[in-house]
Amino acid sequence: MSTTSVPAQSILNVAAYKFVALSDLPDLRATLLAALKSLGLKGTILLSPEGINLFLAGEPDAVRAMIDRLHSFPEFADLEFKESLSDHQPFNRALVRLKREIIAFGVDGIDPAHRTSPKLPAQQLREWLDQGREVTLLDVRNDYEVALGTFENATPIGVDHFRDFPDAVAKLPEEAKDRPLVMFCTGGIRCEKAGPLMQREGFKEVYQLEGGILKYFEEVGGAHYQGDCFVFDQRVAVDPNLEETDTELCYACQATLTLEEQQSPHYVPSVSCPHCYKPEDQQIVDQCQKRNRAILAATDPLPGSTPQDNIRPICVSEKCNGLALIDLLDRAHPHVGRDVWQARCDAGLLRLEGEPVDGQQIVAAGQRYQHVIPAEIEPDVNPAIEILYEDAAIVVANKPAPLPMHPSGRFNRNTLTSILKTVYHPEQLRIAHRLDANTSGVVVLSRSKAAARQIQPQFESGKVKKTYLARVHGHPAEDSFECNAAISAVPTQAGLRTIDEAGQASATRFEVLKRLDDGTTLLQVTPLTGRTNQIRVHLWHLGFPIVGDPAYLTDGKLGETQTLAVDAPTMCLHAWKLQFSPAGNDETVEMTAPQPAWAN
Repeated sequence: MSTTSVPAQSILNVAAYKFVALSDLPDLRATLLAALKSLGLKGTILLSPEGINLFLAGEPDAVRAMIDRLHSFPEFADLEFKESLSDHQPFNRALVRLKREIIAFGVDGIDPAHRTSPKLPAQQLREWLDQGREVTLLDVRNDYEVALGTFENATPIGVDHFRDFPDAVAKLPEEAKDRPLVMFCTGGIRCEKAGPLMQREGFKEVYQLEGGILKYFEEVGGAHYQGDCFVFDQRVAVDPNLEETDTELCYACQATLTLEEQQSPHYVPSVSCPHCYKPEDQQIVDQCQKRNRAILAATDPLPGSTPQDNIRPICVSEKCNGLALIDLLDRAHPHVGRDVWQARCDAGLLRLEGEPVDGQQIVAAGQRYQHVIPAEIEPDVNPAIEILYEDAAIVVANKPAPLPMHPSGRFNRNTLTSILKTVYHPEQLRIAHRLDANTSGVVVLSRSKAAARQIQPQFESGKVKKTYLARVHGHPAEDSFECNAAISAVPTQAGLRTIDEAGQASATRFEVLKRLDDGTTLLQVTPLTGRTNQIRVHLWHLGFPIVGDPAYLTDGKLGETQTLAVDAPTMCLHAWKLQFSPAGNDETVEMTAPQPAWAN
């Protein structure tokens, strides 16, 4: 952060506060801001109905002129200033802000303008400490301030923010209420509110150090004080001589850093320091946990549990150019039925650019029609998506089941991509491959077009090594076997693929992991090609259908259900491992999803 270099100790820094009833704050703000700018001063003035709090710095004559200007207001005639010098301007700009409170506290009934605890002058506190007088010294500052320095034998209140002070007071030992107590802070302002609260809570003899630590340094020096004092400007800290120290502030975690800590390789300004640095592996774990909490929030309740129009796109390909819309629909989705499509057209649910169209309308290549499913409540799904890994290029998730990958049919918002779109907004994640709604396991998504260009071709060309777990009906005779039956390129009326000698070449390798007493077998499965429903079709063809599969049933039968109900028995197929190259080179990684309960 840049500062203006000036001759040594030529910048005057002043701080002041006063609790006093103020009105017409916008006008007062404009007047004070104009004065700051005309004098070339920088810093911050806080105004609220309860008073003023300020930190200013600049050329001494200009600061003195601003002090005179403030004293000309009746409300600020007795405003007392604490002064120190520095060799540079510690503030970046001039600000006058309106606040609800000049020091955030949030406790009703505390009004320092009318009642506060007795003030103990700095010299008197030193005398008490020199005499060894029995007194509790209570540091009411935040923990990161206390860490830099405090009075000998002082008790830190133990808060990260002053608004937590009331709760911290409630945790102090009951016997502390009967002992004399002197509280202190940087400049005294926090004690103005803390004192009355402690008196209200039953502390019998409460004092506040007048002017705080800075006034103590000014009048007494560093007697009975250990370390430096944190200040809220670019100086970060001053020593008992009110001179700037070498201390820096970590703007990532607000920790104060000694000169030695600033030499750590873990100190990267505005990024990390020895107090908050985490190894890359731990950063990834923390980020994944954060994402998983966001997923939980985004899916409770399920996004598709409230009625909403589901608009599904229907794109016209070159081969469908010139067809009637009803023919296009019937050809693209034969399992729905022509009569159903006609009824939907008649109801105005097929549209082009938002306008209803007739089923006999002739379509043209490149057109994009909309199929509207009105006020739809989507079926429940299992939303327990777990982010396993993410970096700047990819996201790896463990997809639960049943959960469709992307919007289709009855599912729009209750899908993996829609849920992740909410969590990762405004990013547009791109799925590199697909799993059936009923299949669980590893899914890879790209975070950019560049990453997609590296990863997706590996899936399309079969370079990705995939390992699945499957639990099947029956006990195969061989421990290792393979199926090379071709699979149909066109789905059946129910949308399923089957064995077809004229279909697409397909190959899957199987290895028995365990034959179970209930007549099922746990298999490790390696698909060597990537056809739709390949593993399920091959196992069904071999007479070992997957347990829980609603479509490929025992005895060679086919079912009519595609996506299982969330309370139905699980389909026992799990994408266990994926091995691929995130950068598209020879360096590969293996991503693994935890084994489901049925595989253990």
